[in-house]
Amino acid sequence: MVGHVDHGKTSLTKALTGKWTDTHSEELKRGITIKIGYADVTFYKNKKDGRYLPEAQLPKEAAAKAEWELARRVSFLDAPGHETLMTTMISAANIVDGALLVIAANEPCPQPQTAEHLMVLDILGIKKVIVVQNKIDLIPEDKAIENYKQIKAFLKGTTAEDAPIIPVSANYNANIDKLVEAIETHIPTPKRNEGAPAKMYIARSFDINRPGQSLEKLSGGVLGGSLITGTLKVGDKLKIKPGIFRKEKDKEGKETYLSLEFEVSSLSTADGTLAVAKPGGLIGIGTTLDPALTKGDSLVGNMVGNPAALGPVLEQPEIEYTLIKREGFDNPPLKAAEALVISAGTATSIGVIIKLKGGALTLKLKRPIYAEKGQKVALSRRMGQRWRLSAFGIVK
Repeated sequence: MVGHVDHGKTSLTKALTGKWTDTHSEELKRGITIKIGYADVTFYKNKKDGRYLPEAQLPKEAAAKAEWELARRVSFLDAPGHETLMTTMISAANIVDGALLVIAANEPCPQPQTAEHLMVLDILGIKKVIVVQNKIDLIPEDKAIENYKQIKAFLKGTTAEDAPIIPVSANYNANIDKLVEAIETHIPTPKRNEGAPAKMYIARSFDINRPGQSLEKLSGGVLGGSLITGTLKVGDKLKIKPGIFRKEKDKEGKETYLSLEFEVSSLSTADGTLAVAKPGGLIGIGTTLDPALTKGDSLVGNMVGNPAALGPVLEQPEIEYTLIKREGFDNPPLKAAEALVISAGTATSIGVIIKLKGGALTLKLKRPIYAEKGQKVALSRRMGQRWRLSAFGIVK
């Protein structure tokens, strides 16, 4: 769920799933999404007329409810739209199969983050896009048609040029059935590699224990995310890379990161426990880790997976990059010693360019990341008081 700040992404997530994803105190105070929000939903199809509805909007009467059959289970990520939170949005984009680009009908199109979010989807190769023209309840019909034409002009020449545009009012649940139908038609479930070793980007990490919990009832830390490959079951032994910063020095006298190893103690979704977790959808992994290590999203950005399948941690990644060109955005060539923020998977780190040759650069990172050869990354540079998305690249 992507788009400009305050265009209704969180309201639309609620209309589809019944869940309000802004749960952190600062989000409620400021009225914007800061962390990635998560919500699961089941879509149902009417056996008689083929119409779709999310579970939250099914009829309550048993006889009417019986006319609907389960179509698919879908997980939504509500990404922040505010410009200063672009790296969080880029992190979210790395674990999705498709996107809803939310555009408010009561504002001119495109707004700054509308353009940037579509660009991120382009960079990361997410081609399954549906445009949601939200807030149509706030404008007359002729203005909605005018806004629709602006959207069509904006999409021209992008990967979303032929994307369906669905007008909705998230606050009044208007046209949600047509939106679900578009999702079912245009964003199919991709084929997953269940036979490969398990790998998952950590998108959230928690301590689920309450203050004052008795020792014998303490639970290990919990990791949240979406499996990229492989399957998981209780008892599996996994590794986390890069892990945690260790102040003790290694043999060369450098302070290092310590990769963590643990056993899977439980697997769950929003609806309950799982015997086996497969790729796709959002899962929570109960671990044998000390919950102090996982609290407050402290392990976000790490990769968790089968120990034998995880490669080395990168402290100086070499990246083949392309500068982004867009109207109204001065983006001069990169310079040696310039600071950049790199977003790879769910990891974000800052580094300095130590080598620059042709279309390739080498970054010396302040905090190492886990990224594999051929992986797409986004690069942001400092412009005034902000970090702006400026380039994308591939890890060499």
